[in-house]
Amino acid sequence: MAKYIFVTGGVTSSLGKGIIAASLAKLLQARGLRATIQKFDPYINVDPGTLNPYEHGECFVTEDGAETDLDLGHYERFLNIYTSQANNVTTGRIYQTVINKEREGAFLGKTVQVIPHITDEIKRRMLLLGKEDKYDVVLTEIGGTVGDIESLPFVEAVRQLQWELPEEDCLVIHLTLIPYLKAAKELKTKPTQHSVKLLSENGVHPDILVCRTEEPLNNELKRKIAQFCNVKPDAVIEAADASTIYEVPLMMMREKLDLICLKKLNITNYQEPELSKWKGFLDKLKYPKSKVTIGLIGKYIELQDAYKSILESFIHAGAMNECKVQVVNVHSEFITEENVSEKLGSLDGLLVAPGFGHRGIEGKIIAVQYARENGLPFFGICLGMQMAVIEYARNVLDLKDAHSTEMDPKAPYPVINMMEEQKKIRMMGGTMRLGAYPCEIKEGSLAHRIYGDLSITERHRHRFEFNNDFLEQFEQAGFVASGINPETGLVEIVELPHHPFFIGVQYHPELKSTVERPAPLFVHFIAAAKQYNDMRYSVKNPLLQSEMI
Repeated sequence: MAKYIFVTGGVTSSLGKGIIAASLAKLLQARGLRATIQKFDPYINVDPGTLNPYEHGECFVTEDGAETDLDLGHYERFLNIYTSQANNVTTGRIYQTVINKEREGAFLGKTVQVIPHITDEIKRRMLLLGKEDKYDVVLTEIGGTVGDIESLPFVEAVRQLQWELPEEDCLVIHLTLIPYLKAAKELKTKPTQHSVKLLSENGVHPDILVCRTEEPLNNELKRKIAQFCNVKPDAVIEAADASTIYEVPLMMMREKLDLICLKKLNITNYQEPELSKWKGFLDKLKYPKSKVTIGLIGKYIELQDAYKSILESFIHAGAMNECKVQVVNVHSEFITEENVSEKLGSLDGLLVAPGFGHRGIEGKIIAVQYARENGLPFFGICLGMQMAVIEYARNVLDLKDAHSTEMDPKAPYPVINMMEEQKKIRMMGGTMRLGAYPCEIKEGSLAHRIYGDLSITERHRHRFEFNNDFLEQFEQAGFVASGINPETGLVEIVELPHHPFFIGVQYHPELKSTVERPAPLFVHFIAAAKQYNDMRYSVKNPLLQSEMI
């Protein structure tokens, strides 16, 4: 039977429950255990698919097409395994399931209540992954903060499971904050005491406290926290601020978080942790040999979590190239023909990010034109690819009013059009083209060189596509569709063969990038940016150029 670890949070949000859960799972995995993580979110949306990125960060899409919380991206990046619909559950999904059962008459006329019906459904889903005989340990992150009204049913479900499951099969970790008051020059434990007290009042007693802190916790402070919060001193774990999230597993290993969990869960069959690849990645990340500057053209740049997977993919690809990737955010709304050279002239590469809606579209098109005409390495993802298509149609094919029907339903040249199966859909949630789809790659193309394969699968999240009515016209003008979906004929990849590096993809390669398997497109994009940087540097330094010759 699988063991269950629940991770709750207190004092404040954004302490990093997902990173702590992913780090612990990574350590357990490194010790030879089969571990997975699931996220329970307290909001009433059925999934994050209809949420504005400003509200909740990016929407992460799994292999099976589930629109999920961005923490699932961390889970996959750390564990190097796929998650699924079962790994992310919201209050909305719980209530939807219970209400559907009530409508079917499944409760035989009983009054449907939060307890036991809602909590029973929460518990069922909490235990679901553990019943598959695929995992030794299932970690469950409870979203929100203890004390939030919307989190109460989840906390109650954990309380019931603490009582129902054998003591050695269930463990609760509470992540909390130990603030440092600069004026007093001391760490304060009172917020943690109150947070644990509130959790205990709800019937849940934490086994381990992980304390986020800016300053080190001495043994005296740990003993004080342990005494007042009713845990053992060795169960008070310091979680200091890290320079990168990828250091956290090693920090937790130094604090012996994994060993404490193994002991409490009575797991004896484990090995010494194998983290050589992880440490090698960190060495390359911390000690790069070169540096490139990449422009990220988007419309949600005020919130970094809106492009979380893209930014993490740059970290993975940078380490692979032993190169520091400095990302410069450029808001597409403020790019014009007059200032584009000033805004993009110092870049070594340009990535036009995905998004929805018409805001900032013209700025993205101007940016693509600059990259195409100046030999700047270009990479477009989803909407970014569509902007490359529109730009080429307008400025090379001379289709001046070419556009996407998403922005202009009456465009005379709809080079980007809504997919046929999407035209009759009125419900927005979960109705896009979602999840992994196959793609056949043209032999000898840039995409072929990047992937080293003629057949791949990548994850999608879109409603609009390249309009194949214009495909022949584009290809006659040198714009190559190098990747095609074999079943639908959908154009997946476009590229310009005579450009140093110009590629756009309809799918989202950033969703499959992990520490151990960086996304090939990102790896080659950063390599092209390095080459562009070297070329520019040699032009600025004639002496170096002559030495190179």
